[in-house]
Amino acid sequence: MVVQLYSSPAGAELVSSERFERKYYVAPREIELAYGLLRQTCLPTGDFASEQINNLYFDTFDLDQHERSASGDYRKDKARIRWYGQEPCREVTQSIFLELKSRQGFTGTKQRLKLTVPAKALALERLSEGIIPRTLLMDTLARFGYFPSEMLQPIIKISYWRDRFIEMMTGQCISLDHHIRSAMIAPGAGNGETHLELPGAVIEIKGKSMELPLTLRQTRMLDTDWTRFSKYSACIDSHMSDPGSIGQLSPSGKII
Repeated sequence: MVVQLYSSPAGAELVSSERFERKYYVAPREIELAYGLLRQTCLPTGDFASEQINNLYFDTFDLDQHERSASGDYRKDKARIRWYGQEPCREVTQSIFLELKSRQGFTGTKQRLKLTVPAKALALERLSEGIIPRTLLMDTLARFGYFPSEMLQPIIKISYWRDRFIEMMTGQCISLDHHIRSAMIAPGAGNGETHLELPGAVIEIKGKSMELPLTLRQTRMLDTDWTRFSKYSACIDSHMSDPGSIGQLSPSGKII
């Protein structure tokens, strides 16, 4: 079991304010156009305008969180460990964030606790150990107000490249997520394909209003519609589908 090196002091959880989230799926052929439009209408964000994001998702044995997300339940929770940067990490230790992302309808909140772990704990072959001790995982989620009815286990690793922007008129946060890659971690889960990459990208708009910023409405952004696209559920569905089947790597309701 991985030994915890450091945890933030009590009360240091970072709790985001409630916000609205909208997502737009971008077909593979439109990714460069989407990036160009965002560069024209928005400003890149600070020092971390572009970076790789890595997530290890936890779920129950019967994938309760996935099923709730796929069925469009009003209340959904996702437990994950997130870290940043390309791999492999050449440092001895790595900062990670234990996160609980919760949604009720169109609004979402995120609670997170920063930890430092040995970098070797993030190696793909070690992720089935969960990165941190199970007691720390469950105790922290309980502090966040989340009490799963069944035991959680590491299910899947999902990594992607994120370009971050700020919409100049409203200050809304906008990101373009692409090169979405996944690896099944749970033993025996999936169709036998260990690694997959979803074609296309996702634009996420986060702010205090459901209304699309005027600058993006004026460009009729890629003529794409709002979607409930979930990277977690889309990747799980791809790993559960027959290899090479029609629509295996497509978002629900789309064939690309």
